[in-house]
Amino acid sequence: MEKLYQPQTIEQHWYPLWESKNYFAPSGKGFPYTIMLPPPNVTGSLHMGHGFGYTIIDILIRYHRMQGDNTLWQPGTDHAGIATQMVVERQLLLAGKTRHDLGREPFVEKIWEWKHESGNQITKQLRRLGASADWKRERFTMDDGLSHAVREVFIQLYEEGLIYRGTRLVNWDPQFLTAISDLEVISTEEEGKLYHIRYPLTDGKGYVIVATTRPETLLGDTAVAVHPDDERYHQLVGKSVHLPLTERSIPIIADEFADKEFGSGCVKITPAHDFNDYEVGQRHQQTPINIFTPNMRLNENAPKKYQGLDRVSARDQIVKDLETLGLIEKIDKHILKVPRGDRSGEIIEPYLTQQWFMKMKPLAEPAIKAVEEGKIRFIPESWNKTYFQWMNNIEDWCISRQLWWGHRIPVWYDENNKPYVGHDEQDVRARHNLKPEVALRQDEDVLDTWVSAGLWPFSTLGWPDKNKDLSTFYPTSVMVCGFDIIFFWVARMIMMGLKFIGDVPFKEVFITGLIRDSDGQKMSKSKGNVLDPLDLIDGIHLDDLVAKRIYGLMQPAMAKKIEQSTRKHFPEGISAHGTDALRFTFCAFASHGREIRFDIARLEGYRNFCNKLWNAARYVMMNTEGKDTGLQNSRKILSEPDQWILSRLQQTIEAAHQALAQYRFDLLAQALYDFTWNEFCDWYLELSKPVLTSANSSEEQLRGTRYTLVTVLETLLRLMHPVMPFITEEIWQRVAPLAGKSGETIMLQAYPQVDMTLKNEKIELELDWVKNIIVAVRTVRSEINIAPGKPIPVLLTKGTEKDKERMQHFQLLIQTLARLESVQWLGNTQPPQSATALVGELEILIPMAGLIDVKEESARLSREIAKLVKDIEKAESKLENPNFADKAPADVVAKERGKLSELNTTREKMEMQLRQILS
Repeated sequence: MEKLYQPQTIEQHWYPLWESKNYFAPSGKGFPYTIMLPPPNVTGSLHMGHGFGYTIIDILIRYHRMQGDNTLWQPGTDHAGIATQMVVERQLLLAGKTRHDLGREPFVEKIWEWKHESGNQITKQLRRLGASADWKRERFTMDDGLSHAVREVFIQLYEEGLIYRGTRLVNWDPQFLTAISDLEVISTEEEGKLYHIRYPLTDGKGYVIVATTRPETLLGDTAVAVHPDDERYHQLVGKSVHLPLTERSIPIIADEFADKEFGSGCVKITPAHDFNDYEVGQRHQQTPINIFTPNMRLNENAPKKYQGLDRVSARDQIVKDLETLGLIEKIDKHILKVPRGDRSGEIIEPYLTQQWFMKMKPLAEPAIKAVEEGKIRFIPESWNKTYFQWMNNIEDWCISRQLWWGHRIPVWYDENNKPYVGHDEQDVRARHNLKPEVALRQDEDVLDTWVSAGLWPFSTLGWPDKNKDLSTFYPTSVMVCGFDIIFFWVARMIMMGLKFIGDVPFKEVFITGLIRDSDGQKMSKSKGNVLDPLDLIDGIHLDDLVAKRIYGLMQPAMAKKIEQSTRKHFPEGISAHGTDALRFTFCAFASHGREIRFDIARLEGYRNFCNKLWNAARYVMMNTEGKDTGLQNSRKILSEPDQWILSRLQQTIEAAHQALAQYRFDLLAQALYDFTWNEFCDWYLELSKPVLTSANSSEEQLRGTRYTLVTVLETLLRLMHPVMPFITEEIWQRVAPLAGKSGETIMLQAYPQVDMTLKNEKIELELDWVKNIIVAVRTVRSEINIAPGKPIPVLLTKGTEKDKERMQHFQLLIQTLARLESVQWLGNTQPPQSATALVGELEILIPMAGLIDVKEESARLSREIAKLVKDIEKAESKLENPNFADKAPADVVAKERGKLSELNTTREKMEMQLRQILS
């Protein structure tokens, strides 16, 4: 083996080989186990959320493949309507053109060209992550098969009356001029104003005050609402007010939507421009008044002087006019939630427009029942409540988008605007017996991307055709995704699966937390805390990292801010860690919490863990290669350390299976780490040395230890493979022959199973005692500053008969590993001045005569303690200062308290050492 672990070389060698050998394909044998890749956007690149979620899926896939299941990880990408159209439109703008210059069909062709040339970058990046998806089955939501499935679903639902066209309020993006989904709307806290406006009563007896953050929308008001229980306004309900700046009067109505505690308790109702107001308007049979054009300029329903103004200009003019009329009571500063498009950055407007909708309640009822009856299990189970809450209050879904890229709605209209549905014009004419002379035009809109995504679990398997893949791999086994898309995707897949296949799409849903930085902050470019998985794998120089983050930014001020924050967070750039270390880090963080705080320091620790495993493998190879490892039925003797590590291995195998069954990837990582680092590398390899190096060891003993070394390492590699595929494959190829294993790849080997005959609780207790003795001696060495390699005498006193029996049996092993010159039981003799340690009732004494200069050591310790006292006083003074304790950020104060606690602990240890020396 190479002396140094070099992950990049290993990764570049193995992944292409795995894929070319078709190892990722289903075996055709065993129980079906299926996971659908949550399809990333075709425009996307790998981010931390992807890296985390896809690592978790790959761990499950590799585990079940090694369990002998007929395992399929179905990959593919989503056509990402707005995102993809935006990418290609930007390219056209660079050439001074728009999509309208090209026309619809040439523009769509341009997108397909881009997709074939530049799309699917993320699937290449997924390979870097080690994702063992069956790439030969890769699908795209706009490919012929999936497009056919989408049209078939639309036709069936339309014919059943579950899809209809109507005029309703939707999220409207004024830049892209399309309806968008809730998922594409990001609410940001921004500083704004709260305008308190007087609405004069029509009877001339005063006015009511209405508070609003959007005064321009008052031109579309249809009512003023007060709470039915608000005694201040009982006498006004049923009366009317003059709507400022218009010729209209509107009624005062009673509705529970009005909040008695907000503002004056009166709220303006604008059904065409607010979702809550729309519901109020429906309850009171009011006709919405739309005052905006699609690009958010005031239309003909506004007074003439305002027509043609954009939202911002209209607001300024309206406030100015209200102030002139004395109708502004006051204007307050106000922090408000502003909905913005995640792609355009524009403020999203609730907009009344004609769209296609899907009736959801009939589809939701069986989906609710499926979870209630346990046909689908959410993990953690607490997410059931979130699912039920949304499903029980579900609204009809706006499925149309005013884009050119996407699944075009399969509806054609005749000259009388009568709609006909079908797969294409020829199918429409055949279904409805339309003559050739009847002119037809297709609907201009496309379907929301989530429509095709909702069919993903069965459309990717060939539906609506009945085939072996569909009958074998549906329903799938588990869906792994973040909690932010339970509504938008998971719920829709459940509804569509039950509707069109008659069965749930998956049996379990593992909901992961969302990745944050180490301080719990959302990762964003402006904060400079964004991490790219590929940068963590390959490493990146600080200047390159900065250049990458500000590339394409047009605003110099924003570029400067991002550069400064990036240099602050990553002053030395990012070191290369390799894929396996990153995957192990993701696994270690995968608890059942809502938030995952990614700490790059942990990643560095797991890079060291990979080094530890590599060096352990080199030790095993050096001591077993070309030697008899006891595989040929030759006699071998297993020492107590051999039996101990084999027993501990069984406990680890058991813990791994249990953790994976419970989706506790963090516990899986902990079990693998503890066994590998602490028990195998730190203890067993040391415990093996006395046998391997002693001239008195018999061939049977040597054979037993060599056998244990290769057996445990080979088993451990298979145990760890789902988490760290590259390093385990590289080492396994060398170790497998020594352990009597054959095969082309570790990924097709059997996952380890517990061997109950190797469990040995008695030997584990015995070796734990040995380890405690060695640790106690090493601790004392460290405390009184004795060199680790210097042989020292040890005196034993007290203790039980069992202690004496164990010491007699394990004395040679203990002396070797603890570097002991001698071991002697004291009896009734008065002990010399000694440092002491306890293991149960057994007292271990290390005489200090000749080992240390008591005067010099006590002086050193006294100096260290005096320095610590000063540092403690300084920290206490800082924490007692109100200017710091009350005003500094909570995390800074907590860090200072932690520092004080560590200082006190260190001082206590040194004071104890000093007492030992002077006693």
